[in-house]
Amino acid sequence: MVIRQAKEQDVSRIAEILVFNNRVNFYPIFRDDEYSFGELQVVTLADQYREDKAALENTYVYDDGVVRGLIRMENGEIKKLFVDTFFQRRGIGGKLMEFAINEKQANRLWALEKNTGAIRFYERYGFRVTGEKKYEEGTTEYLIELERR
Repeated sequence: MVIRQAKEQDVSRIAEILVFNNRVNFYPIFRDDEYSFGELQVVTLADQYREDKAALENTYVYDDGVVRGLIRMENGEIKKLFVDTFFQRRGIGGKLMEFAINEKQANRLWALEKNTGAIRFYERYGFRVTGEKKYEEGTTEYLIELERR
């Protein structure tokens, strides 16, 4: 398998994937120019990963010569799962999910309620909506909890 623990040398690529996915997938929902095109920058996010050793230690990348996706786990909870938009629909997200379930015992995550494509994706791997909701920090958008039993 080409999934491995992230290393410090990956932080720029991780940040690039996160920033681009945010702009493509979340900007249409939040419409927050200041955050998406001001605060959220590759260099700043890479520095945050470099400084937050726990975040880096809990991040795994899909690397087949190019880092194409990532998953971040904490105590069985999927915190982030992103595939570079250029490489989506090639099974990379599925491989990251299988890794999380089989190797890291993933059983819980929160997804943006309006991100219906992601929710359907998680449901294909046995995750079900629990009915629990909370606001995405600093917004009026809901996150919904999904669990795998």
